[in-house]
This record gives sequence, structure tokens and C-alpha cells, in this order.
Amino acid sequence: MKVEETNIPGLKIIRPKVFTDARGYFLELYNKPDYKALGIDCDFVQENLSSSVKNTIRGLHYQLAPHGQAKLVQVIRGKVMDVAVDLRDNSPTFGKHYAIELSEENKIQFFIPSGFAHGFVALSDEVIFYYKCSSVYNHEAERGINFNDPSLGINWQIDIRDAVVSPKDKTLPFFEEAEKNFSFYE
Repeated sequence: MKVEETNIPGLKIIRPKVFTDARGYFLELYNKPDYKALGIDCDFVQENLSSSVKNTIRGLHYQLAPHGQAKLVQVIRGKVMDVAVDLRDNSPTFGKHYAIELSEENKIQFFIPSGFAHGFVALSDEVIFYYKCSSVYNHEAERGINFNDPSLGINWQIDIRDAVVSPKDKTLPFFEEAEKNFSFYE
């Protein structure tokens, strides 16, 4: 397994070892001691799976501290562009985003620590998206940022007029108005 740091502190790209033969492939999705050695020392307590059709945008979602969620995300089927937005006050990259393509072909995992808004767009006809969370879902702490906020400058790689977005996500506030309570610690 290989880990790559991104230009935003805390975000990590994980490239698992994939063993391929005539039967198909095998890879270990998660092994706590190995991930801890990579600097990902989370107690994941919830796992989620979503299915999305092409052009679906989910996000940008997060939970306020102390219910913030670190996430380890991966695409099981299809292809997405995954996005994390830094919400940590005093971070050198506060308000900046990082985008990465995740697919069943590249098998990349993306680690997003607490203090980030997260979302993705489905770039293939069908997407099965899997993720582990370090905190259980808490309705009262749930927040979000509008995916189409021009101040974030996210290129969703689709024509926004074709986006499939939930009514709730369409009405989320822009970054400046969104409630945030995370701090950056190095």
C-alpha cells in the first residue's frame, strides 16, 4: 500500500496493493494497524454505501464538531470526481478544495479528516460508493455547503444543468454563510 500527501494538510490518497490473476483481483479494503502506520489513526464506527446515477452530485456535507467525521472513501463500481473542502479555521488552505478521480479501475482510496466538507459527482452511468466514518450520523450536527458556490471554484466536470441534486442539497448555504466550527492543528 502506498500513501500520498496532497497539497492540503491531512488529505491522503491511498493506493492499496491489488493482487490480480485469472480469477479477478483481491485487495484489502482496510487493516487498522497498516492504516495507523500511514498516519490514519481513526476508530471508524460507521460504514455507508450509496448508489448514484450519472451526473448525481452528493454534497457538500459535514457534521459540526464534536461530531465531525473523518472518512475513508472508495468507489466500488463506476467513476466519480470526489471533492473535499477545508473548513478548518487557521488552516493555510481554509476554503480551498481538492478533487480526485476515484474509480473501480484505479481502486484509489481517499482519506478525508474531520474538518472538511465532502461531496462527489457520478461520472459513470452507475456508481457504488463506499465509505467508513469515524463518527455516527448526527442529525443535529449535520451541515452542508452549496455544491455550486462560485467562490469555491469547483469544476464538477459535468454541465451543471444536467446535475441530479437532492432538493436539500440545492438549498444549502454558500461557504461564507455556512456554519463551521473546526480548528486547524499541526
